[in-house]
Amino acid sequence: MLSASEIVALQKQLTAVRFEQWWQEVLFSLQWWFLLLMLILPWPLWVKLVDRKRILEISLFGCLTIILITIMDTMGVELGLWGYSYWLIPFLPLLVCMDFSMLPVIHMLIYQYFRSWKSFIIVLTVVGFVFAFIGEPIMEAIGVYQRYSWEYIYSLPIYIGKAVVCRLLVTMLMKLRN
Repeated sequence: MLSASEIVALQKQLTAVRFEQWWQEVLFSLQWWFLLLMLILPWPLWVKLVDRKRILEISLFGCLTIILITIMDTMGVELGLWGYSYWLIPFLPLLVCMDFSMLPVIHMLIYQYFRSWKSFIIVLTVVGFVFAFIGEPIMEAIGVYQRYSWEYIYSLPIYIGKAVVCRLLVTMLMKLRN
């Protein structure tokens, strides 16, 4: 059994290796530029489309979504279910553009425009299919994403479930406020 200090030493080694790979192979690659664009481009669209009267409610939904997505992505990477060969920031080997931009912005727009539960879940299901069976294979084909012990179909209920959980939380908080 490794001691806590031995685990920290291994973590430091892993961080150094990741940084070296990022510096030598990732930074300014085509994939890195693609990820940077995916991080930046959704936000101006959101600013243009967001309902200003509901901006705090929609932002709360988005923040909860970011938190939940980041926790789940971190768990998947840590458990060796999937991983990333390209990442924007050397000390955060997650798909930041998806966790902090693409998914939350799309989910916030769905939350804004589809106010009934039925329409919300239908659109989430369609978007979940697109991300699971088109988006993930594209990210895998360009070498950004690797599945180790994961199938695309596993992602579908997660894409739907996380947004449902966040909507339930926001609904409960909005009721408490009133």
